[in-house]
Amino acid sequence: MTQNHPQGALPSELAQHPGYARVFQPGHLTFGFIAPLESYPDSPGPTLADHAEMAQKVDAAGFAALWLRDVPFYDPYFGDVGQVLDPLVYAGFLAAITRRIAIGTAGIVLPLRDPLIVAKQAATIDQLLGGRFLLGLATGDRPVEYPAFGVDFDNRAERFRDALEMIRAATERAWPVHASRFYGRLDGGLDLVPKPAAPRLPSIVIGHAGQTLEWTARNTDGIISYIADPLRIPQILAQWRAVSEPGVFKPYGYGTLFDLDRDPNMPIQPGRVLRGGRNALRELWLRQQEQGVSHVGLHFKPQRRPAREVIDELGEYLLPVFPSLKPQQDSSEGQS
Repeated sequence: MTQNHPQGALPSELAQHPGYARVFQPGHLTFGFIAPLESYPDSPGPTLADHAEMAQKVDAAGFAALWLRDVPFYDPYFGDVGQVLDPLVYAGFLAAITRRIAIGTAGIVLPLRDPLIVAKQAATIDQLLGGRFLLGLATGDRPVEYPAFGVDFDNRAERFRDALEMIRAATERAWPVHASRFYGRLDGGLDLVPKPAAPRLPSIVIGHAGQTLEWTARNTDGIISYIADPLRIPQILAQWRAVSEPGVFKPYGYGTLFDLDRDPNMPIQPGRVLRGGRNALRELWLRQQEQGVSHVGLHFKPQRRPAREVIDELGEYLLPVFPSLKPQQDSSEGQS
């Protein structure tokens, strides 16, 4: 673990968390993938062919994280159903077939779910993964889903904050006492079991979840945003550092649509898809590491090449430059 770094240091309870410490440490950039591990540029969803084998492939190659999106319904106006499978159920499946890679959600649409059920599921998955689970949380980007759940879209940001407080109370305290505004109350007569594998389950805001940067820096363990223009990174990071507590590391990462060109020297192309050859991308990411980016999640949807081929190329040429980080304990030791 990096000490006395300008970005600050990891809190001790997170330095002990195998998944968090593998993905996030000061001064280092790591890479993961946003599921599915498959390109599907011309359809709203993937085939999921060989999805288990592909998850094992990125795990064995040494990538830092695999992120699972929360998309309950197919909205034809949005045109993307993510990995199709429910992220928390899928995370439990991945716990049984992977050994080192962190599994994160990107992110659970928290206002649409009961926070105590999310707490139970997240703690269970974290135990099954031996502490490799990262709880990424969001408010979603599809307003049409809210009426289906009978939930008010306009108060989603308040519900998000309220739900996260409930999750924290249930997972971090024994016999908690806590009253929520939108959900239930805990009066000290019940205790959630199991608790997470580490003292605290890491919570990451995906996107912005309707929150200010100040609130996110104060109340969560980092942010993974979506950006279309990598040139804006220095400005975004300056804003993030300005609201973060001095001396405490709070990671900033981003997810992006991605298309790796076969020509290794292809310059980066402008647009909402991060497209270019490996040499230009490596230089971009070296600069972003210096600027303070902690993690990049690559989304295969627009990729024209087979995902297997792209993973092999990134594993050969990218990971030696941006290795995943070694936790303070081997996560495989904590697996059932």
